[in-house]
Amino acid sequence: MDIRQMFRMDNGVLAFRFTATISDRASMAPRERLGTPARLKLWLLAAEFDVADVSSTDLEDAVELREAIYRIGSAIAAGEQPDSGDVRTLNAVAAAGHAKAALQHERAGWHLTETAPVRDALGVLATSAIHILGGPDRSRVKNCEGPGCAGLFLDTSRGANRRWCSMNTCGNKVKKSRLAAS
Repeated sequence: MDIRQMFRMDNGVLAFRFTATISDRASMAPRERLGTPARLKLWLLAAEFDVADVSSTDLEDAVELREAIYRIGSAIAAGEQPDSGDVRTLNAVAAAGHAKAALQHERAGWHLTETAPVRDALGVLATSAIHILGGPDRSRVKNCEGPGCAGLFLDTSRGANRRWCSMNTCGNKVKKSRLAAS
């Protein structure tokens, strides 16, 4: 199976792509896509982070970061103050990473340290979240209104009235259900 079919990689914000490793968050049966270190390694490869090995501790750290990003983003989307513990987690993970931006084969990428590549990749994800959640587009952070989704996305529409994380997934489901109902 293609890695990009296992994971939703269509979100334009790297950090929000990472939070989408749980699908159907608002449903009765959310689906965890990072259940093992091997699955985290696959997601990191799909996100173009070249890591050789992922430990159980790396997976725990990744899930903690993912959930902190999601809770902060959801609080911002609701016009609420993010939890200070989540903010501390986000800032600590960003500070711990030592990845360097690099031009590789005419594409932007990341050079990760040999000693802690997963920590470095998580640092990039945390930094991505900080730029969106604390940047000028902060007011455009939203939770998807698709049935059961609640995924985070950045609304870049002109009128800031987008409702779904992706027209190809959640928006399409809503439109199909409306057609079936009529």
